[in-house]
Amino acid sequence: MVAAWLWLLCFLVPQALPRAQPAELYVEVPENYGGNFPLYLTKLLLPREETEGQIVVSGDAGVAGEGLFAVDPESGFLLVTRALDREEQAEYQLQVTLETENRRVLWGPQPVRVRVKDENDQVPHFSQATYKVHLSRGTRPGVPFFFLEASDGDEPGTTNSDLRFHILNQAPAQPASDMFQLEPRLGALALSPEGSTSLEKALEGYYQLLVQVKDMGDQASGHQATATIDVSIVENTWVPLDPVHLAENLQVPYPHHIAQVHWNGGDVHYHLESQPQGPFDVDTEGKLYVTQELDREAQAEYLLQVWAQNTHSEDYAAPLELQVVVTDENDNAPICPPRGPSVSIPELSPPGTKVAKISAEDADAPSSPNSHVVYQLLSPEPEEPAELRAFELDSTSGSVTLGAAQLQAGQNILLQVLAMDLGGTDGGLSSTCEIPVTITDINDHAPEFTTSQIEPVSLPEDAEPGTLVTTLTATDADLEPAFRLMDFAIEAGDEEGTFSLDWEPDSAHVQLRLLKNLSYEAAPSHKLVVVVRNVEELVGPGPGPGATATVTVLVERVVPPPQLDRESYEASVPISTPAGSLLLTVQPSDPLSSPLRFSLVNDSEGWLCIKEISGEVHTARPLQGAQPGDMYTVLIEAQDADEPTLSTSATLVIHFLKALPAPTPTLAPVPSRHLCTPRQDHGVVVSGPREDPDRAGGHGPFSFALGPNPTVQRDWRLRALNGVCRGKPGGCGQGRGGAFGSRTPSHHEGGAGPGGSSLVTLIAAYGPNRVPCLPHLGPALGGAS
Repeated sequence: MVAAWLWLLCFLVPQALPRAQPAELYVEVPENYGGNFPLYLTKLLLPREETEGQIVVSGDAGVAGEGLFAVDPESGFLLVTRALDREEQAEYQLQVTLETENRRVLWGPQPVRVRVKDENDQVPHFSQATYKVHLSRGTRPGVPFFFLEASDGDEPGTTNSDLRFHILNQAPAQPASDMFQLEPRLGALALSPEGSTSLEKALEGYYQLLVQVKDMGDQASGHQATATIDVSIVENTWVPLDPVHLAENLQVPYPHHIAQVHWNGGDVHYHLESQPQGPFDVDTEGKLYVTQELDREAQAEYLLQVWAQNTHSEDYAAPLELQVVVTDENDNAPICPPRGPSVSIPELSPPGTKVAKISAEDADAPSSPNSHVVYQLLSPEPEEPAELRAFELDSTSGSVTLGAAQLQAGQNILLQVLAMDLGGTDGGLSSTCEIPVTITDINDHAPEFTTSQIEPVSLPEDAEPGTLVTTLTATDADLEPAFRLMDFAIEAGDEEGTFSLDWEPDSAHVQLRLLKNLSYEAAPSHKLVVVVRNVEELVGPGPGPGATATVTVLVERVVPPPQLDRESYEASVPISTPAGSLLLTVQPSDPLSSPLRFSLVNDSEGWLCIKEISGEVHTARPLQGAQPGDMYTVLIEAQDADEPTLSTSATLVIHFLKALPAPTPTLAPVPSRHLCTPRQDHGVVVSGPREDPDRAGGHGPFSFALGPNPTVQRDWRLRALNGVCRGKPGGCGQGRGGAFGSRTPSHHEGGAGPGGSSLVTLIAAYGPNRVPCLPHLGPALGGAS
């Protein structure tokens, strides 16, 4: 079973593979072969084992039918049966196959290319037997004015068809026998250099040339043919052209004919160039055209060059030149110069000062009416009389100058000027030119104070240096910041330098301040003159009255407020003290000071009263409701009798004590006496004894107090040794208390100590003793020492 599949595979594979295509065979056959036929060409590689098939030769139409080619079945040679003509057919494409009767191919196809090899069997011939041409007298030598045409039927590109041209004869032979030259290969007929020179002298206007064409190139053998060329000499029409003037923006159909050239020779082709390149063209007849509108402003002139050329684009003669001038029309309005930065003119500049010059450009033809520009001022104030106009304009030059009217600093003015061509006549074009003008500031205004007279300013004589007296404000009408910078000074009234001025460099405000202490006695008032000036140099008139300001300063006398001999007062009072009892006396600290007027404030219980002039404080009524140990605080006010607005105050604290015992009837009143002599107001006042049934032994109570002199009260204190006094500042029963009108428990106790005696010590409160007093005071009135 396996062997059967292998046999089938081996049978099918060769059938499925394509046959290899035989390479093409190339064979050459001489044209017009004169030998015996059939002519064997090449042997084909036919298979030897295939003998049952027939050989078939096929190819171009008619090949098989005419029997030109066949295959010798015995030898396998391809053969041709008769002579071939290359001019009839130069090449044959054949295919040779071995086929069965039912057209199945057993071998092949074998391609065969048969080329017929050319031989020089064709005679060249001219396209015409006689050629008639024209020759212009202006033709350059060596430039062909005619090209001969000849053909040869042999194979192109071979020697057999390689043609050469020659001049065999020239008639007439005057004025030279070689007037013409003929290029052998191209057949290009041209004047020889000698002929070009002689042609101008020649009287004849006709020449006949006998020309020959021969094949086989430069070989001596070959076929040949002849022809004649009748050459007519014609006059030279290649003459210069007059300039052409064309209006710009010309409204005509385009292309528009403007000129014509003519070459009066043979075949001619015209070529045109423009410098610079422009919209121009030339046709086959030599007519020149402009193909579109021209713009003089883009290009005012063109130079056209036209060449007459032969069919090989060779120039017969030098080119003709045509100048085209584009004439102007008024199609361009004047163009204003670009608007630049503002022109700065200082204020107060005199009339005639140059502001600017307008120069509008007109692109039309220079020096023509179309570009003749004049100017007219449109704004500002063109219709105002001359004396009211701020600007003047020269209509021809465009120069702008200042007029008679004055301008103010800070003004921004836009000058509008009309630029008109055609000299301003009707029908012209125009544009509006603009010139911004700024009137700049000059320092022509002096600064001035807003107020020249300042209301009197009052200052107390104890005002501290640096105190602000007043602020002055000045203004400057100039606009430039540098011109508004001011300098201030005190011109008069401050010879002692009591005052100063303070201001910022760029400020319009100046502060007048106190520099030294004032004295009412030295000067009760000051009249200051302050001036203001420009920092920059002033232009024009100097400062006016407004540059000066007067400031009056009144010095207020300062009277010190009154001072009391103590900052606060204290008194110890038994609750049984009757109305009208003297508690203490309030005095000024300086006996020589102005008299005072006294009063009480916040005496809510109405227990006290004070004498307005003497300052004595008394009980106004019995102390009903007071309790031992309570404190009662009131405020004493003292007012200067001469200056009621000046006053001072001090607190008075009352300490309530127990009620005193009834006095012993047997004891006689002991008057108060002063210890320390000789001045009683420097001593210690001893009061007592009094009747008090509660006191044992009938002695006391005794009270001790410092005299009324403020110096004694300031420098000395009493200290109790046996409980009579508690050593409060200012003496027994006196000290600093609490709130006004309040009653608080007291630490003071009255009465004598044990044995009915009282001991106190007098102590210096501030440094050394200032009064001659004993250091110890014993029992008084029978017990004091």
